[in-house]
Amino acid sequence: MTIDSHLRQLFSLEGRTAIVTGGSSGIGLAIAKSLALAGATTVLVARDRNRLDQAVGDIREHGARALAVVGDLSSREGIRESAEAVAAEVGEPDILVNSAGINLRPAMNDLTDGVWDTIMTVNLEAPYLLGQRFAPGMADRGFGRLISVSSQQAHRAFVQSGAYGVSKAGLEALARSQAEAWSARGVTSNVLVPGFVLTPLNERLASQPELVAQLAARTMIGRNGLAEDFAGAALFLASSSSAYVTGQGLAVDGGFSVH
Repeated sequence: MTIDSHLRQLFSLEGRTAIVTGGSSGIGLAIAKSLALAGATTVLVARDRNRLDQAVGDIREHGARALAVVGDLSSREGIRESAEAVAAEVGEPDILVNSAGINLRPAMNDLTDGVWDTIMTVNLEAPYLLGQRFAPGMADRGFGRLISVSSQQAHRAFVQSGAYGVSKAGLEALARSQAEAWSARGVTSNVLVPGFVLTPLNERLASQPELVAQLAARTMIGRNGLAEDFAGAALFLASSSSAYVTGQGLAVDGGFSVH
């Protein structure tokens, strides 16, 4: 066996179809690019058409197959419309990556019902509804991968976790429930748990250099995360190599969570 054939056997996604919500920027884009370059037909779902087109164009320049679907995951109707739009483009997917997120973090005293509902819909209800729509079909076909992007704030409170941390804790519990429901039929469900990553989602915190430095010092590696740090971890969870890994949280955080 050659190196190339060994790596293909472990990690190739040729013939697979993947959905990546929030795929136009940040961690979502890094994951989408990684899955596409591994051979998956990859559909990026996000709200901004211009950013989607730029992301898809970037992936296609590398010879990979990527498509864009404009979708708003802030309502049940928008979530369901997005799911059907993807299915109309490429059929039923093999891989679902829930990377779309909203980072509204008012202090608990200032939290309104509207903000709570928006956070829960985008960060938790969208992964739930998309899983309900696609995972049963994956189970019928005997292969599926559900991957969600969580947060350190699912486990610990800092920099005003508020409702955001609650939504991510729920997301991790959802992944375990999905694993329980479908893993025996070939569908795994896992979460990636970032530390502090310099992405557009964290733009508010990134504008505070002292806080950014403090968060970097809290890691063991000595730096904050980059979106590209998630490319390999996501590819592993999306591939056949992760068939015996389910219901788990994989921390990609430079040691932040164990320091």
